[in-house]
Amino acid sequence: MKRTSTLFAFVATTLAAVAQIPNGGFETWTSMGGYNTPDGWDNLNAMTDPMSVYTCTKGTPGSPGTSCLKLTSKTVSGMGVAPGVAVSGVVDQTTFLPVSGFAFDQRPVSLTGKWQYMAFGADQGHIAIYLTRWNTVTNMRETVASKTQNLSGMAMSWANFTINLTYTSGDAPDSAMIVLAASGDSPVNGSYLWVDNLAFTGTVVGIEESSLSLAAVSIYPNPVTDNLTIDLGAGVHEDMTVQFIDAAGRVVRDIQMGTVGGTKKLTVNTAGMSKGVYQVKFTSPGSSLSTALVIQ
Repeated sequence: MKRTSTLFAFVATTLAAVAQIPNGGFETWTSMGGYNTPDGWDNLNAMTDPMSVYTCTKGTPGSPGTSCLKLTSKTVSGMGVAPGVAVSGVVDQTTFLPVSGFAFDQRPVSLTGKWQYMAFGADQGHIAIYLTRWNTVTNMRETVASKTQNLSGMAMSWANFTINLTYTSGDAPDSAMIVLAASGDSPVNGSYLWVDNLAFTGTVVGIEESSLSLAAVSIYPNPVTDNLTIDLGAGVHEDMTVQFIDAAGRVVRDIQMGTVGGTKKLTVNTAGMSKGVYQVKFTSPGSSLSTALVIQ
């Protein structure tokens, strides 16, 4: 991908938080009998409850407040290691991938909060943020902004963090999703991530519009099972790149299309890709756009 640092530019103000994340301070929990679950945040406790193992627990005290979120990857009999993961919405209990988020229509600069974390072996956790909107022209969900922050090193005491979002659209989103993960693809028992005091801050007030248009570019079917059609529509796009990015922010497929002119359609076999939510990112010099794709 070329000149990614110049694909877009935006001006941000230094306003206070513009919107609230549901239960962003993890002060509200609901008893499910054998365990507690943070309101507004899905996790894997329901799946591991029969084995009396819980990867999402309530920590006390919080920073600030009375409680915080503690995610710990743990060995579960008959299942291997279940990752410590929580999603501000719904998480798939089979793939451990996020499915949906919460209603949200602002354009914040950053996600801020406090964390502690430690990874064992080659494990690595992450925090991912997605702001998306439903495009009524293409009848697809598209990405307005996103960012995945891998957890490098360790934080053995409460530390402040700021994760700046990357915008690829000038539109307002209609939903947001935050993924908190103590582990990566190969979770290791004991890896943990503690989080508290989450908030969106600042407001993005401008963005350079992309020369690509989602009104012209479409992908279908969505959700897809095996063969995805990418229709770039009419026009000329130089050095076109199409990337498939998973929920952890990894580029799992990179297609270099070169210069594309006229009407161009591309068929991509997705049968060998893991099920879940992906970001399909189209890039050419001076422009970039993204849209969401579900592989089932």
